[in-house]
Amino acid sequence: MFKRLVDIIGSAVGLLLFLPVIVIVSWHVSRKLGAPVFFRQTRPGMSGKPFEMIKFRTMKDASDAKGNPLPDSERMTPFGQFLRSTSLDELPELWNVLKGDMSLVGPRPLLMEYLPLYSKEQYRRHEVRPGVTGWAQINGRNAISWEDKFKLDVWYVDNRSFWLDMKILFLTVKKVLARDGVSGEGEVTMPKFTGNKD
Repeated sequence: MFKRLVDIIGSAVGLLLFLPVIVIVSWHVSRKLGAPVFFRQTRPGMSGKPFEMIKFRTMKDASDAKGNPLPDSERMTPFGQFLRSTSLDELPELWNVLKGDMSLVGPRPLLMEYLPLYSKEQYRRHEVRPGVTGWAQINGRNAISWEDKFKLDVWYVDNRSFWLDMKILFLTVKKVLARDGVSGEGEVTMPKFTGNKD
């Protein structure tokens, strides 16, 4: 209950403080990428329950002759890469936190298609609300392997506390300013998880 109270206060204050930034970024996204301004996608929350996550769009809508989306590397723009490297694309997730779908700190919400691919231990990341930032984000973000990322997520589940959350939030600011670990090696973001049930 205390963590949820911190989330409500933190997200409400964050939305108010960052409102001018959100308005400015919305205008730039609309001008550079067009509508819609926001990217909405169903993600698994606590206990794997689906919710609609909201972020700023960072990629163009571009498809091949068969109507399939082009690879991320071809749809990503310099402006979109800037939004990701500065984590400005994540600001709308504060609304998800306020609603109770997410927490300020927790394992990052991934894709619904990954749920059946997790090992029993990896699935434990869903014992808590997903977060805007988390233990894995300050320990490599997208530059570490999926296996390491999940180990860090489960470590957080087992060791979570108010002071650990404060440490993660503080270190997240440092990581964002350094633009560290934004993408995996040779990738625009992070390669898809294909399963590891060992």
